[in-house]
Amino acid sequence: MSHLNRLYRAFARANIDLRYEGGVYRVRDERAQATILLPPDLPLEEMAVRQLLAFASVRTPSGRAAVCSACATPDFHPGTIAPVGSVVATDLDVVIPSAIGTDINCGMRLYRTGLNLAQVALRREALIDRLRAVLLQNERQVPVPTRAFKALFDDGPLAFIDALKPEGLWAAVDRDMLATDLARCIGLGGLSGHSRHAPAAFVGARETYRDPCLGTPGSGNHFVELQVVETVLDRHAAYAAGLARDDVVVMIHSGSRDLGFHIGAQWMDRARQAWPSGVRHPSSQLYALDGPLAGEYLEAMGIAARYAWANRVVLGEMVKAEMQRLFGTPAWRLIVDVPHNVILTEHGRNIHRKGATPAHPGELALIPGSMGDHSYVALGLGHPQWLSSCSHGAGRRMRRQVARALPQPPANGDWHCVTLREERLIEEAPHAYKPIGPVIDAQRDAGLIAPVARMRPWVTFKA
Repeated sequence: MSHLNRLYRAFARANIDLRYEGGVYRVRDERAQATILLPPDLPLEEMAVRQLLAFASVRTPSGRAAVCSACATPDFHPGTIAPVGSVVATDLDVVIPSAIGTDINCGMRLYRTGLNLAQVALRREALIDRLRAVLLQNERQVPVPTRAFKALFDDGPLAFIDALKPEGLWAAVDRDMLATDLARCIGLGGLSGHSRHAPAAFVGARETYRDPCLGTPGSGNHFVELQVVETVLDRHAAYAAGLARDDVVVMIHSGSRDLGFHIGAQWMDRARQAWPSGVRHPSSQLYALDGPLAGEYLEAMGIAARYAWANRVVLGEMVKAEMQRLFGTPAWRLIVDVPHNVILTEHGRNIHRKGATPAHPGELALIPGSMGDHSYVALGLGHPQWLSSCSHGAGRRMRRQVARALPQPPANGDWHCVTLREERLIEEAPHAYKPIGPVIDAQRDAGLIAPVARMRPWVTFKA
């Protein structure tokens, strides 16, 4: 109670009304209101609350309120502009590009390998060596015809698959399986796109483009991780997903890389430039677009989102190829691919998820912890108060600058990170993140998700 009293006083000084009941914070200022799902023992940061209220109070260039509803999941913490773990709904003719940022359609992809821990442990070091080479040392061959990129941007993932040539990585890829897997990619089919928004290198006159970013995880909190199913929490749902105790699975967390940065930065600038002259600019830097420009943004965002899907596909296929070389042909299968940092049209609104993921009834969600904590597969329950969303992870509890100032954690412990950049061991150390247990429990108890299986990290690869 004393902790909450201190919070009330601090927020009152900032002219923010704060109420807490049943694990939910309700925050309000003179501009907007929002709800935050957060256990009382996890910190509520004033900066994140200010960012969420700014997000909720965005107005269109014409002056009307842009946001219909705003909330946040338990991985809630400050972001660069919009807070991580935030979800807002707008009308269909309104978008807020800076709320999504430049890591467009960053997401999680989970595979079953068909192998158990005892099998994979026999060749652990050989597997680490091979995955280090392809994931971190650029030992990959991923040629893509520019007509395939154009097909991806204009017509979608299935057209991309059909336009690939059987060379490099693609020579051994099961294209029928890739096509079948599209049904397990949440939100992907609802994206629009057009190649006119793409950089020239992707759709230019050359026949093939060897994109230096395709098949790379990216920096920061992105990863490729081998995990072991430790506990099955819902026997029937786990069986349906193809998960059993001691199975080795592969989780991928990556996004749209340089293409997403190009699109995101370009449209954040365009939204700023579209602001009416003589009207005071928002101090939050959250600019809304409405009308035709909103539709154009969704097309541009869509090509970056489709590229993010392709990037995760390539990462998965590279891991699959190396495991097949070492262990034969496992029963490899995609379990699910879920997005965050994207705008999806749902129930007649544009749902902006910044570091939050869809959790619709009966659809799978992925909620990773840190590289020293568990990850979860869960079933969404479609809670309307939380806009059918859940957290995309545990969430940071300290900024990278703070983590760098702490002593370096031991290299050997309950976690094993393979990286070429030693600072990743400090910035992404487990203690820099919230514990995943309370984050999962809060969402289960509030009716956002039903946990299906818990996995522990085995080996994590970070760029």
